[in-house]
Amino acid sequence: MKYPYFIVDVFTGQLLAGNPLAVVLKADNLSDERMQALAREFNLSETAFVRQPRLDYHAGELRIFTPFRELNFAGHPTVGAAVLLGLQQRLSAVRLEENIGLITCVMEKTGPKSGRANFSLPVLPEMVGGAPTEEEIAEVFGIAPAAIGCGALKPARYSAGLDYYLVPVADEGVLADLSIERRGWGAVFPEGSRSVYVFTRTAKGSAHDLAARMFGPRLPMGEDPATGSAAAALIGLLAQNETSDGQFSHSIRQGYEMGRPSQISVRFSREGGKLVRGGIGGEAVVLAEGTIEV
Repeated sequence: MKYPYFIVDVFTGQLLAGNPLAVVLKADNLSDERMQALAREFNLSETAFVRQPRLDYHAGELRIFTPFRELNFAGHPTVGAAVLLGLQQRLSAVRLEENIGLITCVMEKTGPKSGRANFSLPVLPEMVGGAPTEEEIAEVFGIAPAAIGCGALKPARYSAGLDYYLVPVADEGVLADLSIERRGWGAVFPEGSRSVYVFTRTAKGSAHDLAARMFGPRLPMGEDPATGSAAAALIGLLAQNETSDGQFSHSIRQGYEMGRPSQISVRFSREGGKLVRGGIGGEAVVLAEGTIEV
């Protein structure tokens, strides 16, 4: 059978930037094993498969696979699929049935092949365990222990559907100069996907509030250019360190060190000293399309 697919650059409004995503449409006849095999064939950080939704007024059921496993949720496939389906079906509200639950994306068309999608997190981030010591982290990333931490922000482990180690560093210079030592990675970061989101606050006057890099042992290039689920987890740490209630928003840059500049928007609300809402968003642009015959 033939299946149409698209390559979408996500968390960017420019072609050949952001995080590339493969989206396979009309995937109802594909078995789990076939979807996993196709994700390995594309060899991108994630591939999304769109199937018929359970409810007619939903845009589709979305299955998300890395080259190695299926995910219950991921940010850049959600944004990329929402923009693609919003453009194709002329939708401003794109409802996606994911394993984690129903996600409604507000989609705004920005060009013939581009748009912006924002969505509320289906699961609010929560702390899921302790972090390694600063000395252990410093050895893996080739930096001094004193460079770990950014103001009141300290290493932590959070999940908003996917588990991440969150590592704040002192400044953008430290972030840019990270030198990864892969030996011993699993011993320092043993839990979940063993993925690490390293971030810092940017200098005053920057176009973004935060800068980040995401490293994982199973990523095709060892580093991801834009990671929505990690930004979602980071909301938990940012909210915990706020001292007042209200609404907050931040712009995160990622992928610049890889030559794939990306921008992720995060927002959250605190009431009574607790996180009550969170969301992420970004742009996406369609790069290519084709047909798979399997």
